[in-house]
Formats: sequence, C-alpha cells, structure tokens
Amino acid sequence: MTAEHNTRVEKDSLGEIEVPEQAYWGAQTERARQNFKLSSLRFSTAFITTLAQLKKAAARANADCDVLTTTQAELIATSADAIIAGQYHDQFPLDIFQTGSGTSTNMNMNEVIATIAKRQHQQNLHPNDQVNASQSSNDVIPTTILVSVWLQLQQQLLPSLKELAGAIEAAAAAHKDVVKTGRTHLMDAMPLRLADELLAWCQQLHHAEAALTAAMTQLQALPQGGTAVGTGINAPAQFSERFCQHLNQAINTDFYPAPSKFAGIAGQELNQQVAAGLSMLGTVLLKISNDLRWMNSGPLSGLAEIELTALQPGSSIMPGKVNPVIPEAVAMVCAKVLGNSHSIECAAQQGNFQLNVMLPLIAHQQLESIALLTEACSHLSRHVFADFKVNKAQLEQNLARNPILVTALNARIGYQAAAAIAKQAYQEGRPIVEVAAEQTDISRSELEQLLEPHKLV
Repeated sequence: MTAEHNTRVEKDSLGEIEVPEQAYWGAQTERARQNFKLSSLRFSTAFITTLAQLKKAAARANADCDVLTTTQAELIATSADAIIAGQYHDQFPLDIFQTGSGTSTNMNMNEVIATIAKRQHQQNLHPNDQVNASQSSNDVIPTTILVSVWLQLQQQLLPSLKELAGAIEAAAAAHKDVVKTGRTHLMDAMPLRLADELLAWCQQLHHAEAALTAAMTQLQALPQGGTAVGTGINAPAQFSERFCQHLNQAINTDFYPAPSKFAGIAGQELNQQVAAGLSMLGTVLLKISNDLRWMNSGPLSGLAEIELTALQPGSSIMPGKVNPVIPEAVAMVCAKVLGNSHSIECAAQQGNFQLNVMLPLIAHQQLESIALLTEACSHLSRHVFADFKVNKAQLEQNLARNPILVTALNARIGYQAAAAIAKQAYQEGRPIVEVAAEQTDISRSELEQLLEPHKLV
C-alpha cells in the first residue's frame, strides 16, 4: 500500500471512519468529503483565510471570557496564523455543494487547526469543545461571508474600479478636443465630444461604486455570538464585543456586533444587496465593453473610431485579423456575474425560520463575482485605456457626412424642410452643408457656422 492510501482511524458522534494518514482534517470533514461529490467547486482562498481569522479572534475572545485558557487561545491563534499565511490550504477539500449551513467547512477548519496544534506544537485541542467554543456553524459561516466579502470589496474590487475610472478620465483628458458622431438606436445622431462619451462611462462606474459602498456599511454588523439560532446559547455575554475587538485589531477594520443576531443568521438580504451592486457594475462594464467593440469595429468596413491594442492573432484561418479580445472577455465576465447575482437572489430566499440553508453557494458566487470584476476592471485599465488610440480622420469624415447635423437648422427652416435636406444628403452621399446651401436661402458661410460640429456640442 502506497503512502497516499494509508489511513488512520478517527471518531466522531457517528462512530469510526478512516481518514487519509497525512490529512490534517478529521472524521467530520472526511464524511463530508465522501458524501458531497457534486462538483469541483471549492471555497476560495479569501474565504478560508477569513474563516481562520475568525477562529483566531474567537479564541482570544474566549480567553477574555474565561472559556479558554490563554495558552489554549494562543495555540489556536498560532495555528490559525499558519492558515492565514497561506499554509495548509490544500487541507480544505470540500465541495461548495454541501450542507447548507456550511457546517462541514466550519468543522474542516476546526479539525485542521486542532491537527496543526498537535503535529506542529505537540498540544491537544478538541475541534468542537475548544476550537469551536462559543460558536456554531450557524453564526460562523454567515459572519465569514460578511467579513470576506467586505474585505475583498475594500481591498480588491473598489481599488480596481477606481483605477479603471482614472484610466478612462485620463483618456478623456487626452482627447478633450475630439468631436464625433453620436448614436442613438445605433443610428447617427447629434455630435458630442468623445470626452463626454468617456466621462459618461466614468459616471456609470461611480454609480456602481456608490451602490457597493452603501451596501458595505451594513456588512459590518456581525452575527457572531448568536450561535445556533440567535439567542447566544453557549456564548458568554461579552463574547460578541470581544470577538469584534480582536478581529478589528487583527485586520484593521470596524466590525461590530449585529443589533439582531437572529436576522444575521436567518437572512441573507445584505448579500443580496451586494450582489445587486455587483450586478450593476457588471451591467456598466458590459455597456462599456460593447461600446468599445462597436467603436473598434472594422478596420475598413466598420466604425473604426478607435484602434484597440493588438494583443493576439484573431483568427485561425483569416491572416491579419485582430479582434477586440479584452472587451469580449470582460463581456463574458459580466454575463457570469449577472448569473451569479441571480443565484444569490434565489439562495437568499432560502431563509427558513432561523437559518438560511444555501450559505456555501452565496459565499462562492459572491466572492467569485468580486474576483472576476476586479480583474475585469484591471484588464480594461491596462490593456484598453492605458493606450487608447483615436482615429481622428475617420471621426471627422463621419461628422462631415452626418445628415443629422441638419437638426441645428430646425429653428430657421422647420422640421419638415430640415428632414428633406437630411434625406437628400444621405441618398446622394453629400455633406449636409452642400445640400442645405442649395435648398435654403441661408448663405454658405452662415451654414458652415450653424452646422459646425464643434459648436453643436
């Protein structure tokens, strides 16, 4: 028998079970590993790291409340620190699709911490009685979701979103004098500054940022200490406050005990609100990506208003073809995020009585969306807007031929006469100023002033 097939016997309340000899997990994790084989999806590094942070804070809170000795608490904290530092992450093998409370993953963490203490420090800790003291999966997992989501928004997504907005603003400033044909219904419309078009994207990004920032303030109220249903059974009276103090000290945050731990355990509407903000950002990025694809289309028979950086060959059969690969990739990210948001909305509805039973799914979809949107913003910043090239000649040619410029003459000649000029200019492929000079008594010089695109913006 090879080493990887060697096993040891572990016990839990259901009896004995064989566990891989070198594994740091114990009986409850092994049962879950054997029971749940629905997918290859696993909890993210961000979630596992945050869960270890919670165990560390809980241990020190328990020492403050005389539930654990200082030695026991620091042993748990030291073992958790190894996980926080990135070690032992291969010891969390469980499928996302498991018991809806996330009990299996909570016990996975408890067992791994206990085994680290035993193997690395030669000290015994009980996974339930000590590592999980004053806790329940029912408050641990919802709290871990809130903290991990808040941290990833604060440390990853919001900085990336600001980077993207800054890159777009820089592109707008670099091309502030460029005027182009506007489009409504994908059809030629009145002109506008290219900078105004780009800055509109920035404002949309700011809308999404504001929605996420508003949602984040509510994520800071933690249900930890509510234990099984919210009553705080088996947790000391001061546990919640001490827990938040130690967590904030460790990760430099401002979390506080939820005013209703019952609501924090039973409901997931706060994560639904975050998902809505992520969905909003996905919608904005999809709009930007599609606009970029249209503006880059061509290069000869499309709009060809901009030229995106050539990153790779675009076809296995058509030589020389280059595609807008970054906007396409980002558009797919957006589709995924919108799907994740719907999953979270459905999962948030599964709060039956005192517990939501789709917590692992919410955790996975939410953190996945944040990670994807972080990279999407970063890719647009660095691969699209850092080298934003504008085809001014094409923009000017389109402007000169735009029959909708005749809108500027409405007040002088009326809508019907202006429409007739626009139709003739379009049919004959002539500049609007030429046809207007023939069909009105307005002088050519005055028409050039009235129809000057730079004055119409």
